[in-house]
Amino acid sequence: MEKLISDFLLEQGWVRDVPAISFLAAGEYNQNFLVRCGGRDMVFRINRGSQLGLDDQIGYEFRVLQCVAPSGVTPRPLRVHPAREPFGGGAMLMEFLPGSALDYGRDLPKAAQIFARIHALPPCPGLLAQEDPVAAIAAESLGLINRYADHALAGERARLLDYHERIVRLGEDSRPLFAGDRPCVVNTEVNSGNFLVGPHGAFLVDWEKAVVSSRHQDLGHFLAPTTTLWRTETVIAPDRRRAFLTAYHSGLDDAPPLEALDRLCAVMERVIVLRGLSWCFMAHHEYAHGMKPLTDPLTREKIDRYMRELDFFIAARA
Repeated sequence: MEKLISDFLLEQGWVRDVPAISFLAAGEYNQNFLVRCGGRDMVFRINRGSQLGLDDQIGYEFRVLQCVAPSGVTPRPLRVHPAREPFGGGAMLMEFLPGSALDYGRDLPKAAQIFARIHALPPCPGLLAQEDPVAAIAAESLGLINRYADHALAGERARLLDYHERIVRLGEDSRPLFAGDRPCVVNTEVNSGNFLVGPHGAFLVDWEKAVVSSRHQDLGHFLAPTTTLWRTETVIAPDRRRAFLTAYHSGLDDAPPLEALDRLCAVMERVIVLRGLSWCFMAHHEYAHGMKPLTDPLTREKIDRYMRELDFFIAARA
């Protein structure tokens, strides 16, 4: 693969000298390679699927990165190749940002400022929009729960369907509260591993599932236990949650009242728990039947844990 990438970059004129290519990381839907050329480090990203159901997933992510680039806290997109060949999926070249994963014990103020800078930007035309984020996520979650009729975890499905009904009612009750919320570009997958924190700054990467929606979707996702426990053993305590929201609030020029921010964020935390558990339920079946193109032992371990501890997560933000 490294030789194929090197040849492609040269043939396309994306680099001038023979680059050094090395594997960087892989997720459920993407593979990333470090490209070193002419004293510059870049990331070559190959797409392997779309959580948004898009034919041109990599092109969409490229446009999202163009939209949020003025924030200064996201990778700058450089080049895009939407065609599936020669890599079996679209590809993109983007800026490499140094740093390590976010530390919940140390970096909450930095995360708050990242969100404030991104959410301050106006949304760009052509991006997917959620008119009603709670209803949209609840519908997506229901699709995940019911995707495989022969799923072995029948008891877990029943509990998730019950929780889904509660979230639908919550969405109906809170819809007027979200009506005046200014839409912005939200990442929607803000686990600690998608932040890079280093001596030269802090950044948010991995924008494959971004949409135009309520800011509270990112904030609720960031704080939800299904997110914080994904790569760490952290559940954010109420006082630290409030401090995070206060720091975010202070970074906004058009900040809504802090109490309203807190209330809507609490709603979205419960919604995000549903989505996280529903995805794990769906992925449990795909892992069990060898259906995933990219697999990760740590992801499989977390999926199994979340299914075992389903009731804890549902109760955590009740």
